[in-house]
Formats: sequence, structure tokens, C-alpha cells
Amino acid sequence: MFQVVSERLMNLRKNKLRIYFFIYLIFPLQCLNSLELLMLKEPIQTNKAPKAIGAYSQAIKSGEFLFISGQIPLNPETMEIVDSSFEDSAQRVILNLENICKEAGASLDDIVKLNIYLLDLENFDTLNKIMEERFSKPFPARATIEVARLPKDVMIEMDAIVSLAQ
Repeated sequence: MFQVVSERLMNLRKNKLRIYFFIYLIFPLQCLNSLELLMLKEPIQTNKAPKAIGAYSQAIKSGEFLFISGQIPLNPETMEIVDSSFEDSAQRVILNLENICKEAGASLDDIVKLNIYLLDLENFDTLNKIMEERFSKPFPARATIEVARLPKDVMIEMDAIVSLAQ
């Protein structure tokens, strides 16, 4: 009888040790591998949007999100500024964003957050009209900020966060 009880206790200890081994060693390692996959940074680059004019990427894919760097109204073919009007500039910026989204397998409708920088908030109403034309409801969350100056002295710049979740 003592031997039977002793064997059962030993088996229980072995099972507990296996469970502890899994909980404290294997499970955290599996979680770390999952976190590493989520935190990878993959650059996204397209010739249909202006190449970076500094030490940054057009966009970075990380996990299920795409982070698009600030886009100004540069024509990607000529690298010239499109600034004949505020409307033309805003349309060019949105087209650049759209082309980067497409390169990552997304669209403007997948944008969840926009930051918009304007030289003149007098263009706010015009911007809203353009956004209603180019974006679908629900519109992305956004911040619109008037600034003193933008790169290359343009009138508008936008950056975006895009959801890549399907």
C-alpha cells in the first residue's frame, strides 16, 4: 500500500513539474516569439509616391498597422511641388497617401488616423470638402493643426496610421 501511494505521489509531482515547466519556460518563450512578430518593422516603398527627402521611410509596416510618413504635394515622377492651388496640393497629398496604402494592400478607407498640417487654417473648409470626396464614412480620426512652416514651404502635409487587419 505504501508503495502504491508513493508511486501516485511521484506521478503527481512529475505532472506538476511538467505543468510548471510549460507555464514558466515554454509559454513565455512562445509569447516572446509572437511579440517579436508583431513588433517587426518592414519598410514599404513605392515609386508612385515621392521618395523620402530625408532619413526616414515612406512607410513602416509593424504588426497590423502601417505608419505613413508625412506626405507633401510632391509629384513622384518629377519630384516637383504641386502648388498651383490649395485644392491641387491637397489632392496630390491624398493621392500620395493612397498610393502608399495600395503598395501595402490597403486603401484610403483603411486609414484610422490622419494628422494634417496646414499653413493656413482658412483652408479648413476646403480641406473638409476634399476629404468628403476622397474618404468614405466612417471618416478617419484626425487632427488638423496650423503650423508656421512646412518642408519645401508647401501649404499642406499629412501623415497617417492605416489598419491592415482584414
